[in-house]
Amino acid sequence: MNMRASHLAFEPVDALAALCKASGDPLRLNILRALSNDSFGVLELAQIFAIGQSGISHHLKVLAQAGLVATRREGNAIFYRRALAHNEQPGSHLHAALLDEVDSLQLPSQVQERIAAVHGQRAAASQDFFARTAASFQAQQDLIAGLPQYRDSLLALLDALGFAGTATALEIGPGDGAFLPELARRFSQVTALDNSPAMLELARTRCEREGLGNVELQLADALNDDYPAADCVVLNMVLHHFAAPAEALKRLARQVKSGGSLLITELCSHNQSWARQACGDLWLGFEQDDLARWAVAAGLTPGESLYVGLRNGFQIQLRHFAKPHANSGLRATVTGKQ
Repeated sequence: MNMRASHLAFEPVDALAALCKASGDPLRLNILRALSNDSFGVLELAQIFAIGQSGISHHLKVLAQAGLVATRREGNAIFYRRALAHNEQPGSHLHAALLDEVDSLQLPSQVQERIAAVHGQRAAASQDFFARTAASFQAQQDLIAGLPQYRDSLLALLDALGFAGTATALEIGPGDGAFLPELARRFSQVTALDNSPAMLELARTRCEREGLGNVELQLADALNDDYPAADCVVLNMVLHHFAAPAEALKRLARQVKSGGSLLITELCSHNQSWARQACGDLWLGFEQDDLARWAVAAGLTPGESLYVGLRNGFQIQLRHFAKPHANSGLRATVTGKQ
């Protein structure tokens, strides 16, 4: 018998066996549940599940061999996320069904608390960075992508949406307030929200200097505090500072009024790890498909997208996500322009 031919004939069965093996352990199922809308490094997962690094690495290896998790390099660190099922691959139906079942599970309360602790550590690092570096904010932004490099593209995207004169806007994390004058000219009322007193003071200085009487500044946590919903919610180079971007999008989508829009300016995925130290970035940009998938999960529909290439090698994605009118059921398609 030709053993090599025999092995090749059973490769689809091998894929099913790997899926079954990977799903045959409660800890691995909980890892998949924890990765539902987030990605974590090995040390973070070891903290979340209270086991040693070597133990968590073993389980991640089994999940990776089954195609249930994928990795993404963030500078010198590797983060794990859930892999999506691909219809053309053996076991894809079982893969999809397994993830559906996993998502119906409730993580143990201690695991949820440790996930919150990891998110808290990420958020504290980001907040501490802005508290220490507010005075040099613009110089740090310019290292990668300052507002002048994408302002015109963002305004073209914004103006194409045709908001009514009575519409309201909300900017999350306005930085030094450089984009607030543009919003103030286009909307009847603008709210600027930041959790850093130092950064909010920079925005306040600009508003006073330019006489922006229809802009209200609010010191608040965008994910936990109360603040008004708006017809247009804007995040410029902010999402990569959130500890859990997918969960952040769910929360922020609730602040978009029915029929309104969420506009996100972000870096495309990159591998320039120095941005963590120089600019306080928690994430090194995002894959375009990830942003779209998270937005859909938050009840939004992807709309027009623009992409801006920079001379320093970075690429900016400007994304529009619409919140359907109540009971509309309409869906948009993703389009791209270079």
